[in-house]
Amino acid sequence: MLQLNTSTSAFHLFLYLGSSFETYIMGFTDSFGGQNEGLAADMSVNVPPCSSVSDGKICCDRVHFRTDVCIMKGDVRTHSASSSIFLYGSRNSNRFISYVSHLVDDDNEKEHGEFQHEKIKPYTRKWETSVMDTIDELDLILMSENLGVHHHCDVNHDVPAIVFSTGGYTGNLYHEFNDGILPLYITSQHLNKKVVFVMLEYHNWWIMKYGDILSHLSEYPAIDFTGDNRTHCFPKAIVGLRIHDELTVDSSLMTGNKSIVDFRNLLDRAYWPRIRGLIQDEERDEQEKLLVSPTSVFSLETTRKVQGDHPRKPKLVILSRNGSRAITNENLLVEAAERIGFQVEILRPERTTELAKIYRALNSSDAMVGVHGAAMTHFLFMRPGSVFIQVIPLGTDWAAETYYGEPARKLGLKYIGYKILPQESSLYDIYEKNDPVLRNPRSLTKRGWEYTKKIYLGGQTVRLDLKRFQKRLIQAYDHTIRTNQDFHHHHSNCKHCF
Repeated sequence: MLQLNTSTSAFHLFLYLGSSFETYIMGFTDSFGGQNEGLAADMSVNVPPCSSVSDGKICCDRVHFRTDVCIMKGDVRTHSASSSIFLYGSRNSNRFISYVSHLVDDDNEKEHGEFQHEKIKPYTRKWETSVMDTIDELDLILMSENLGVHHHCDVNHDVPAIVFSTGGYTGNLYHEFNDGILPLYITSQHLNKKVVFVMLEYHNWWIMKYGDILSHLSEYPAIDFTGDNRTHCFPKAIVGLRIHDELTVDSSLMTGNKSIVDFRNLLDRAYWPRIRGLIQDEERDEQEKLLVSPTSVFSLETTRKVQGDHPRKPKLVILSRNGSRAITNENLLVEAAERIGFQVEILRPERTTELAKIYRALNSSDAMVGVHGAAMTHFLFMRPGSVFIQVIPLGTDWAAETYYGEPARKLGLKYIGYKILPQESSLYDIYEKNDPVLRNPRSLTKRGWEYTKKIYLGGQTVRLDLKRFQKRLIQAYDHTIRTNQDFHHHHSNCKHCF
């Protein structure tokens, strides 16, 4: 049998340290190899697994509870027909380091020339068995170098590959960012766009939707692993994605201490060309209208003069919902916000809504109001210092804080959570006043996700107590006034605020 270079006692210590070691293990500057490509023979708990990978080796880090990541370095070749990626290298017992992995026995090795065999599902919800059962599994196989002559390269790449799945919960905005786009940023940013993305469960619509972002993470077109049966050859492959926490980037774990703000700056660069195009289209339409109706020139110039004489009102965007968790008195909310002094814009994102248009609306806003749900992921499009008010329906306290409240603070937003009273929920008209559904939602939600989903996520709408809620609106307005005394000056210096 092949032996791991690390001692059994050290490995047991890894397992014993649990989450504290999991935090430490992500702390190396370059997760996928730095200046020193060598690997000491004697591993210790002070050296994170797979921090440095030598040629001809597969190294798998399976310690993190959210994700597995395997590194293959050397002569890497894809074989989509067998859902496999091969690494061809010579036999050297000092080359194998794998954490919670499978090493083949000598008999199998002699028969097939196979030195090491790993299995991985490259999706970042490892703990969630139900969704992981739907993710395609890959075989990562270290083979004898001389067997490579039978596996010819059809396409040669001189940059690494990052292999990941866009299956699972893809289709839900929160999961698309949390489980996909942000981990892809975390995993790829140190490669400075010199990387090829290889995707399992490839979706053309996903490529279209996130093309602006992908082009700022990679200079190369993405590869459909299953649909492209050619053999692609790489000098290195990173299989699986790193993830830090909910909708965030931990700067202490990143090359150059990059943070969630750096990710948002990338979004700014990614969407600006499209936004500039939208602005030019609008200006062109305006000019065409003037040609058709020259008398409107005076009206337009008068409007611009009036606008120029007064500071711009703070802009509040309301992310509107239909169906469950909709605000049923939204029209009255708009009126209340306008009385306070906001300019209000209603935004109703659909699955097909172009992200650049949503980014434009929120990037130019001073505050956003929305009811807890996947659409709250759009807080990532807001400028640090802006106000995010999340309406928290009954039974969603923990999820609202964990998935959006805390991440919003990390981005630098002024976060205000508004927990509704039972009387503000449509459930108040269905259940008795002392029913646990109203008085003790925790007693229901702790029974499991299905209760939360059925009763609280899919079963209630919100009618805001506007006398109560307007206190949050005033708080948001005052914050905006304090931080932006001169709105006109602020926005004239904001390159992308349109």
